Amino acid sequence: MLGPRQEAQAALFYEFSLEDHVPQDHLLRSIDRFVDLSSIRAHLAGFYSHTGRPSADPELLIRMLLVGDCFGIRSERRLCEEVHLNLAYRWFCRLALADRVPDHSTFSKNRHGRFRDSELLRHLFETTWRGALLRALVSGQRMAIDASLIEADANKQNSTPKEDWDVSQIDPAAAPRAVREYLDTLDEAAFGAASEVQPKFTSHSDPASQWTAARKGPAFFSYSDNYLIDTDHGVIVDVEATRSIRQAEVGSTKTMLERVKGTFDLHPERLIADTAYGTGPMLGWLVDRKIAPHIPVFDKSGRNDGTWTRADFEWDADNDQYICPEGQELKQFRRNYSDPNRGPAGKGRAKYRVLKPTCQACPSKQKCCPNADARSITREENEDARQVTRDIAKTRQYVISMKLRKKVEMLFAHLKRILGLGRLRLRGPCGANDEFLLAATAQNLRKLAKIFPAPQQMQKA
Repeated sequence: MLGPRQEAQAALFYEFSLEDHVPQDHLLRSIDRFVDLSSIRAHLAGFYSHTGRPSADPELLIRMLLVGDCFGIRSERRLCEEVHLNLAYRWFCRLALADRVPDHSTFSKNRHGRFRDSELLRHLFETTWRGALLRALVSGQRMAIDASLIEADANKQNSTPKEDWDVSQIDPAAAPRAVREYLDTLDEAAFGAASEVQPKFTSHSDPASQWTAARKGPAFFSYSDNYLIDTDHGVIVDVEATRSIRQAEVGSTKTMLERVKGTFDLHPERLIADTAYGTGPMLGWLVDRKIAPHIPVFDKSGRNDGTWTRADFEWDADNDQYICPEGQELKQFRRNYSDPNRGPAGKGRAKYRVLKPTCQACPSKQKCCPNADARSITREENEDARQVTRDIAKTRQYVISMKLRKKVEMLFAHLKRILGLGRLRLRGPCGANDEFLLAATAQNLRKLAKIFPAPQQMQKA
């Protein structure tokens, strides 16, 4: 029998509980157990005035931002609408049915003010993964690092070629926020001071972003999102925003390792990375700090003409010389200098040569240096660290490390495909850093929720 038409009827009183309408297996139930915002008010206390109207609850704003990042809601306008309509979002944000959702402009006011001045998002990130550390997910023994390009909110149509860009003509007082941040970071190793080479184009709206064609396709403006992760469970232990050039990305490694050491007293036994991080200075820095570099060596000493390479020559450290396959000595200096300033400096590049008559009479000259009078080999300052890294590459642990390195690449894939962070909303170095920190916090929370799901409760009859 056809039932009666369902019509909405107004009632004077309702008995309604958000707790009963949020599924027990909802992702936010698992995430909520790991969100500790008890220290936010104390952290922000010095950035609020003692007079005036009461402000929006900072804990509410942070919870809403976490909802947006966990579920890939990139627009703050849409986020406010979703929190207003979605019961699970209201439950997570501690909002009752009748409570008003803050306006989207509230986020901008707080982000560009007290949130950024107090480094609240950095505090939130560290507080979140400190919980992972307490649950023995982070051992700190094996860490991996990598960077991924994130497209900036800028385009070529609003840009200037490098020959027409003049920083001295910018008036900081009249410049937009992103341009002022660009001027403030000109001396920072992660941005302006990372390289003396100027990009081909500079964006007017976000000049700190890097014009790059690193994806082997159409060039675009971007920032680099740098992750330092613990490979045990893929927990992100630090994150840093830099220019999208190799020097800045490699330099961020030192920043993050030193920050993790100072904040959490974590000192990795090994660091896993790709070839971009295998430069001599980087490897020397790691070896000096007793960190085993599980990194392919960035080496251009190889030859493609079939002649002997530097690897075919044996290094004799005791006598400071190379020995060629024919047993001849390649020395840097062949006499003792009375003036120490004329002798070996011990730093920088050193060139080792064999005597010309010896090389000319060698039966293997065509295999060694057919187009030169005598063979010479250049040895860089950090060649010992390079050799340590080459020896590590022959071990079984290195093979395992190369497989573990994929975990950081998987995090970047998750960041772009699931969380939707393929293009930035905010401009400037601070905006990029804010978005990267929030996204990394959301990824860690989702990781915790996956490993430790919320216990299922019996449904009420």
